[in-house]
Amino acid sequence: MSAPIAELEKLLNAIVTEHRTLSDTVQAHQDAMRQFRFEDMTTAQEAIEASRTRMVIHEARRRMFVQQIVRLHKLPANASLQQIADAAPQFRKNLLKLRDDLKLITGQITRKTTISGKVAGALLGHLNTVVRVVAGAVQQAAVYTKQGMPTVSARIGIMEAVA
Repeated sequence: MSAPIAELEKLLNAIVTEHRTLSDTVQAHQDAMRQFRFEDMTTAQEAIEASRTRMVIHEARRRMFVQQIVRLHKLPANASLQQIADAAPQFRKNLLKLRDDLKLITGQITRKTTISGKVAGALLGHLNTVVRVVAGAVQQAAVYTKQGMPTVSARIGIMEAVA
């Protein structure tokens, strides 16, 4: 009767381990972003995607075990891990510890990815500005200085204002 709960416990251990791996990989990606190491960013991004794929597989298995436990112990369909732990006192301590570990690690990952997202957003904002400046300079013919900057007239003439 407790076999699905034991399997759930093993699976939660695997999920926690996978989240720790993801946390380390996100940190490596963030470090590579700081130092503009593009190869390391690519490697870290591929590892992050592989980790996400494994998590999707783990999540599907977790849902299957939870459904089995819900049927066996006659729990509500949307039973929480707390309710499952209460239904199996011998697994309670480990299940709640795994739940707390998972909450802690997901919080760390959330903070790290928020920072990475802000850095990436700032970088894209600067790149967007550069592209706009270049596009604006290329859009109209102009005389360029020795430094490569187009000269801009101090005032707009009648013909330019009409066009």
